[in-house]
Amino acid sequence: MTPRTPPANSPAVSVRELTVRYGRTTVLDRVTTDLTTGVTGLLGPNGAGKTTLMRVLATALTATSGEVRVLGRDPGHPRERQDIRRALGYLPQNPGFHRHFTAFEFVDYIAVLKEHTDRPRRHEEVRRVLDAVGLADARGRKLKALSGGMRQRVALATALLGEPRLLLLDEPTVGLDPEQRLRFRELVADLGADRTVLLSTHQTEDVAALCGRIVVLHAGRVRHDSTPAGLAELARNRVWYSAGRDPRALAGWRTGTGVHRNIGDPPPGADLAEPTLEDGYLLLNAHPEDAPV
Repeated sequence: MTPRTPPANSPAVSVRELTVRYGRTTVLDRVTTDLTTGVTGLLGPNGAGKTTLMRVLATALTATSGEVRVLGRDPGHPRERQDIRRALGYLPQNPGFHRHFTAFEFVDYIAVLKEHTDRPRRHEEVRRVLDAVGLADARGRKLKALSGGMRQRVALATALLGEPRLLLLDEPTVGLDPEQRLRFRELVADLGADRTVLLSTHQTEDVAALCGRIVVLHAGRVRHDSTPAGLAELARNRVWYSAGRDPRALAGWRTGTGVHRNIGDPPPGADLAEPTLEDGYLLLNAHPEDAPV
């Protein structure tokens, strides 16, 4: 059965007071957010709860409390959970592979699990997604013979099966070289034009290039939710250049031109620099309790 399409004005994902605990450890703490059409970046340090949130939305993990709706369905109900799985694409942080399969065989195997039962149409779809990730010429090669970056692209191909309305991508550019990452950005930008994409990553340059919105998690809570420009603006008047590293800076490094770029509280008369998304993110991680949400 095909999942019903939610109303046009409803978010693809709606989360209210979502909490996940492992024993006494709270991994997500009353997270509330909506996701609509476009590419949303999910940032946060290790242990912030990003992968846990992705697993809940992918129906791979059950929330301790709170309300979750994905594509208008409740993942807590078995039938609706199955409907969600048919309509989403999920790339986990550590995808598993059957290394003796070829790229085509592996994607085809996942297509069977996703209930693509018509063999000719299924094989056409497998060829389409492998071509989309730049692996048309490698589809007959065994996974064990592929590089880490190529295997990551095979995993991305499985997430694209069936033209999913919701894509959950957890660290999708791990192992990709610069040319492959540019191709990935082009692909995801096109996908985000008419569907919902949640991109969890540590690569702030990918977020700056792709995302119209950024949600920052820290210690299981949403600490910031804005545009890339809004996150960069947190560092306005807090980034400056100096001849050497300023000891008052939270972070600082020598640039290729020989001057140092410092982040923190500048001294009077400092040579201020235009802030970037990464500057705002660094400051936010240093003082998450002060973040405007």
